[in-house]
This record gives sequence, structure tokens and C-alpha cells, in this order.
Amino acid sequence: MTANIVNQVPYLRTTREFPTDAHDLTVELDKSYLDISNAVNNRTIGIYTTGRPSINGEQWFINNQKFQSLRQIYQFSGTNPIPHGIDFTKIYFFTKIQGIGYTIASNRYFPLPFVNPTATGQIEVYLDSTNINFVVGATAPAVDKGLFILEWLSDV
Repeated sequence: MTANIVNQVPYLRTTREFPTDAHDLTVELDKSYLDISNAVNNRTIGIYTTGRPSINGEQWFINNQKFQSLRQIYQFSGTNPIPHGIDFTKIYFFTKIQGIGYTIASNRYFPLPFVNPTATGQIEVYLDSTNINFVVGATAPAVDKGLFILEWLSDV
């Protein structure tokens, strides 16, 4: 089962013996730099930005095509539609649509979309070509403030 593992990187060797000959040292340093840069570039990047997307370091390979994943966060209050500014014609697919809401009255954080055993207590979240939209049940918690994370595939 482990014979077909796709990723041999981003793992680096923990030891490396450098030669003393100048030419051989140059070759080994070049290899070392490539190993390090490939390993660093193949890690997930923990940058979350508002106002414009950031590359998150995820690479997706679908039908022999490589896609880069982009991420953007949105701060909001209430459950009014949130303009996302993403051109749907320039993306392949969304990979994450998630958020966190906060209610001041009960000092409580909860995930978005919010699932409740009672249908009227739920908060649905969906995207259209313009906004992040909410459908709020009659007994759902108030969303006084929150953060929303969108991640999508692009061929940048």
C-alpha cells in the first residue's frame, strides 16, 4: 500500500556530507538549495488575508491538471450577504466554505454553517456569483460578528 505514495517531498534529509573539493561542493550546494526550496514551497502556507486572496500552498492534481489553491477571509457582523469579489469564471472549484460566528449575549462561538438538531435553529451558508449568503432559522443564534474562510482552486 505504501509503495505508491505520491509525495516524496517536502521531507528533507537531516544530514548531508559536503565535499571539500570546490566544484563538488558547488554541485552539492545547488542540490541542497533545490531540496530546501522544494520542501518549503510544498508546505501549506498559514497566511489568511482580507481584501485579496493569498496562495495557501495546496496543490491539487485533478484529471492530470495542476491547480493552486487560494484563500481569502472575510470579517462580518450580522447575516446580511457578504460580497466576496471572486470571479467564478476564473476558478475551478471551491474546496472550503467555512466560518465561525460569535454571539455576544451568550459569549458563544459556533461554526458556520451551523447545524442544530432543530431545523429552525440552523444557519445555512451558500455562495452565489456575488455573495456569501446566509439562510437563518427562526431560533438560530444571533451572529454578532464572525470570520469566514473561502478556499478555491485556480490555475494561477
